[in-house]
Amino acid sequence: MKINIIKIIFLNLFFLSSLFANFEQDITKLQTNSLKTKQKVVVDLVEKYSEDDRTNLLLTKMKDGDLYYIKSSKKFVILEKKEGKIFHTKNFLTGEKVKPKSRRDFSKVKTNNKLRSIIKSKLAQMNLFSKKQEKRLISAKNILKNLDKELEPLVQKALLKEKDDDVKKLLEEANTILKAKYSSGEEQLTAVKELGDYLSNQTMIALKEIINNENNSKELIKTAKSSLGSVETIRSYYAVVEKAFFGLSMGSVLLLAAIGLAITFGVMKVINMAHGEMMMIGAYTTYTLQQVMPNLIEYSIIVAIPAAFIVSGIVGIIIERLVIRHLYGRPLETLLATFGISLILQQIVRTIYSPLNQEVKTPQWMSGALEINSALSLTYNRLYIIIFAVLVFFGILMVLNKTSLGLKVRAVTQNRQMAQAMGIKTSWIDAMTFGIGSGIAGIAGVALSQLTNVGPNLGQAYIVDSFMVVVFGGVGNLWGTLIGALTLGEINKFIEPVAGAVLAKVIILVFIILFIQKRPRGLFPQKGRDAQD
Repeated sequence: MKINIIKIIFLNLFFLSSLFANFEQDITKLQTNSLKTKQKVVVDLVEKYSEDDRTNLLLTKMKDGDLYYIKSSKKFVILEKKEGKIFHTKNFLTGEKVKPKSRRDFSKVKTNNKLRSIIKSKLAQMNLFSKKQEKRLISAKNILKNLDKELEPLVQKALLKEKDDDVKKLLEEANTILKAKYSSGEEQLTAVKELGDYLSNQTMIALKEIINNENNSKELIKTAKSSLGSVETIRSYYAVVEKAFFGLSMGSVLLLAAIGLAITFGVMKVINMAHGEMMMIGAYTTYTLQQVMPNLIEYSIIVAIPAAFIVSGIVGIIIERLVIRHLYGRPLETLLATFGISLILQQIVRTIYSPLNQEVKTPQWMSGALEINSALSLTYNRLYIIIFAVLVFFGILMVLNKTSLGLKVRAVTQNRQMAQAMGIKTSWIDAMTFGIGSGIAGIAGVALSQLTNVGPNLGQAYIVDSFMVVVFGGVGNLWGTLIGALTLGEINKFIEPVAGAVLAKVIILVFIILFIQKRPRGLFPQKGRDAQD
């Protein structure tokens, strides 16, 4: 019995070692310059080693242009990074780091468009019958993007075995497109009709090819036109939803930017032109944290939120104590002083970080998109920013309505002299209010860092929009700020594709001017005796 077990183990080890040797020997054929030979090698590798993870890795790196071999030893390596003419690589078979070498010591496994297309197709085939749903889903998407008549038996075979609804829908669409393009008679006509229920770009391309093919019958072309019209109509509805989503995300950023301005403007009557720089400071705080904790990118954004609030808030309080408190009641001088402060802050950032834009990495959990269907997907970063903006808004609302500080802030907003007479330290309230407003602007900078690169001029792009939101909604009214931000965000996104980015801004500005002529105090006017000032 023991001898039999030893024999089985020995035979398995022998089989594995021979398989490894055969794989290593077969892939050496990729070192040829002949693209036709490489195509044959790729096909053979998939047929012989489809269950081997190394095949997937090899073809993926080859497709991406990262597969090389060392000229002297003929060993395959994967390119990890370049430093000038020095290549940092690792051994393909063992995964061990290879000593950095000059570019001249390597030879690339070259590909062309046709070979890359074949590799994509073969990778899709390999993963289509995987036990993991994620791999099958990715494979089905790749097949849909690279449809070929030869794939029809494979798609139909996968359809019979597939149980997951998402993967099955993609395979059904791929199968329907293949029938519409390559079958004939009643089957082709039925497939073209069914394509009217799908919304992907591949379906639209297939229908347009059928319409533009003069050899097709008039009935088939007419049916294809009908299906295409149906697809375009449904996609147009989803396009409106997508625009509304982008408008909502832009409105959320404007809301975060304008909340702090609404508070400081409402309480202190200060036109703070350095408010945009508080957003910039928040964005750079996020960037700095990622540099300090490079291995914790997934958590850096969460840590950056309180950090940006504290840093921007402290800077705001310092500005208020050193400059602004000496200029109360002198709006023009305050405007000029804060404009000067904004220039100083920008120059400080340029000195510390350089004038170049910096990239803030997006955590994995904020990457990608929520795919509703083939015509509509909502990016996670914008979705999280919308949720975050709502949470911040209601958080500030709770602070102002349910805390002692909020009560004092509201008292100073409505009647400063009376609040002072009641024993409220208005100078302390002013400092705290300015700090809170600056801190919220810093949080807005954290959100902005996920949508655009961080640079010294980041805040300047939003300061005018923030003032428009505050004036439109009503000075010092948070609900007005919310409605104003979302309204302007939606208007901008719907006008921008038609009029262009610059003209859209002009149209919104004209709209605000005309609106203020009718309602000088905005949508929700401030209440109290101090509102008359």
